[in-house]
Amino acid sequence: MSKVRQERTAEQIQVILSELFLKEVSDPRLAGVTITEVLIDRELQHANVYISALGDDNREAEVMAGLASASGFLRSQVAQRLDLRSAPSIHYHWDPRLRYIDEVNQLLDQLDIPPATESDGSAVAAGE
Repeated sequence: MSKVRQERTAEQIQVILSELFLKEVSDPRLAGVTITEVLIDRELQHANVYISALGDDNREAEVMAGLASASGFLRSQVAQRLDLRSAPSIHYHWDPRLRYIDEVNQLLDQLDIPPATESDGSAVAAGE
């Protein structure tokens, strides 16, 4: 299977699942769920869906339990909306990247960097 088809199918799955979470899934455990990435294998049989939830990382167990209970419905909806011979099996994974971004932002906020002064050479760089 071509790499372009893989990427296009992964994007379609991401769009379909995002719409389902917004409009059709009524499980409160899945409120505020964001799909950060979808990776699919070359044979289009297995899709790894990376999930994050708005709020905090303490919701991981709750969200993963909600996904486990809704996985049959989600897969059947993806199968109906994709134009594939067989629907890929969907594997959900918690994406910790948002937590890492928060940690980096906190570290950057803690840095004590004095503002640049004109005597540091910025006036020379400006062409004065």
